[in-house]
Amino acid sequence: MRFPFRRAALAGAAALVVSSAPAAPAAEDYTVADPAQYVNPFVGTAPGGADFGHGGGAGNTFPGATAPLGGVQWSPDTVTYQHGGYAYGDNRIRGFSLTHLSGAGCKGYGNVPFMPTLAGDTTGHATFSHANERATPGNYRVAFDNGIRSELTATQRSGIARFTYPATDDRPAALSVDAGRAFNKATGTVDIGTDTLSGFTDSGGFCKSANRYRLYFHAVFDHPFAHAAHPDGRPGAAQVSFRPGVRTVTVRVGVSFVSVDGARRNIAAEQHTNSYDQIRRAARARWNDWLGRISVGGGTGTQRRVFYTALYHSLLHPSAFSDADGRYPGMDGHIHTTPSGHVQYANFSGWDVYRSQVQLLALLAPHEASDIARSVLNQGLQAGYFDRWTLANGGTGVMVGDPLPVIASAVHAFGATDFDARGLLRAAMAGRKDKRQRPGHAQYDSLGYIPAGTKGVWGSAATTLEYAVCDYALAQLAHRLGDTAAYATLLKASGNWRNLFNPATGYLQPRAADGTWPAFTPAQTKEYVEGNAAQYTWMVPHDLPGLFTLMGGNAAVTARLDTFFTRLNAGGTQPYAYLGNEPSFDTPWAYDFAGRPDRARDTVRRALATLFSDRPDGLVGNDDLGAMSSWAVWASLGMYPQAAGTGQLALVAPAFPSTVVHRPGGPRMVLAAPDASATSRDIRTLMVTAPQRKGS
Repeated sequence: MRFPFRRAALAGAAALVVSSAPAAPAAEDYTVADPAQYVNPFVGTAPGGADFGHGGGAGNTFPGATAPLGGVQWSPDTVTYQHGGYAYGDNRIRGFSLTHLSGAGCKGYGNVPFMPTLAGDTTGHATFSHANERATPGNYRVAFDNGIRSELTATQRSGIARFTYPATDDRPAALSVDAGRAFNKATGTVDIGTDTLSGFTDSGGFCKSANRYRLYFHAVFDHPFAHAAHPDGRPGAAQVSFRPGVRTVTVRVGVSFVSVDGARRNIAAEQHTNSYDQIRRAARARWNDWLGRISVGGGTGTQRRVFYTALYHSLLHPSAFSDADGRYPGMDGHIHTTPSGHVQYANFSGWDVYRSQVQLLALLAPHEASDIARSVLNQGLQAGYFDRWTLANGGTGVMVGDPLPVIASAVHAFGATDFDARGLLRAAMAGRKDKRQRPGHAQYDSLGYIPAGTKGVWGSAATTLEYAVCDYALAQLAHRLGDTAAYATLLKASGNWRNLFNPATGYLQPRAADGTWPAFTPAQTKEYVEGNAAQYTWMVPHDLPGLFTLMGGNAAVTARLDTFFTRLNAGGTQPYAYLGNEPSFDTPWAYDFAGRPDRARDTVRRALATLFSDRPDGLVGNDDLGAMSSWAVWASLGMYPQAAGTGQLALVAPAFPSTVVHRPGGPRMVLAAPDASATSRDIRTLMVTAPQRKGS
């Protein structure tokens, strides 16, 4: 695979060698055998920054058990609700639900909570101490103050739990399951067998949208029930207890968006007859395989914990949606089947993840990333358009822009090409004329921008800039595919950002349909989305040289960036950086294009040191299904995928003396920076070498 680097990033270039040749001995010496030991899944479960009104000041992550890109996220839910389900400051757990979103800014999932209890306990929750709780990749356990211990682990579409009840309490072991409870309104049914609970739940309403989904589940216990009932006559809940003397209960649970039988088959396909401990060890081994695709050497313990925790969070989504046999419900409501060996994925936080998360997936997991692009195309063809934020098999219309085609183009640029890229391009081109996919497209195409106040458009200036980014990404895909007509059309449209540049102010700002400029201030949020004019003015990642020319050249740009980064996370109403949210993500790297990589280095280092930590409050804003964490991973590597749809990387000094990227099916990429440390500053040299081919 070829990685072209931005030349501006190398200007003024501790020694850095980026290589796909065999690693130097120093790199091997630093290989991390068990990277999972450095992951703290609690990072992001407590607020690390101010709540600026965009989903809270926490990462909104969850600490429970899941697999890489897993369809089950079996995790504790606290009585105090926080997006993600778990608020670190609350010591009361009300259940362990089967589905979660990591880092979303709205309520979603939280389906079918399981809660171990002692017979007769009607409290509805149990208290615990964090001293008696542990979370590691793929595994979670907690001991309640009442003596019940819960242990959870997961495969891709199923989970297994071991509940241990206190021997000193003679009340029967019991457990409740509620299919009528989720983070949003839910209904459902639970069918009770002799040792099984099966059923479905209907829920939805993510970000107050009309999105709805049905999730099926099947649970089989290793002991028959002594007593089972629907509490208060509710068919959507079940309460079961076990015979006296039973103090350990193991339950296997499968989920499916197709049927109860699908959930049952998913258990059989992924768990076989393996014990809890075998599945627990396999879950950790699976995570070590994925986390170990980047081996870092040197650095402090804190740096490693921040890095591998961020990498872990970057690999949680999208979520496996198809059953083990390939079946899944499409966006058209019909059941479809994936080709053998492929997976349909769901839960696309498009506006967030197109910037850097999917590129990281494509680098580390090209097969899965190709399936993600296939999934995007399937969604678009089945729905008739590409939605911006999809949950399960439905759109939500959340956020702005046209990000799902960008996702496909971005992973294609990073070598994940096993999907119908031409079909994707055709569908994306058609979608540019669909108001469901691109509100305001008529004005965007005719005027070259979306006028302020356009009906049905959230943030005319922000949406114009997002469409331009998408058009550039699609243009690059068209270029790689040799579609010259589409390339020309898209490349021209990608320059529409210029129509919002007001030379009198030097900002990209809202514009009226008649071409005039409404009253304006750099801190205004009107006609922008979760940000302001000062922040969105830099959001031209595909043509920063062009923007900088209009701004008066590199010296003027550098001075503006210096002022902008006086504050790193100022929120959406202040004219400074807002690195706790996506529109500012690429701005630190803009210094590279102004010939000041030293400033880029300092800003990235400052952000890594002050906005990310290895504690529960280690994220200052929503992780948005791995988007923010992926930024920290790229920043630690000293590179960033600046322009979506290309393989270009902006560079700064890496955080670690040695890094080896092990790409499945491809050569290793070695970053050797022997003098790298928390205080080292300069890149003096850069060398990129290719692997030696046989016969060369």
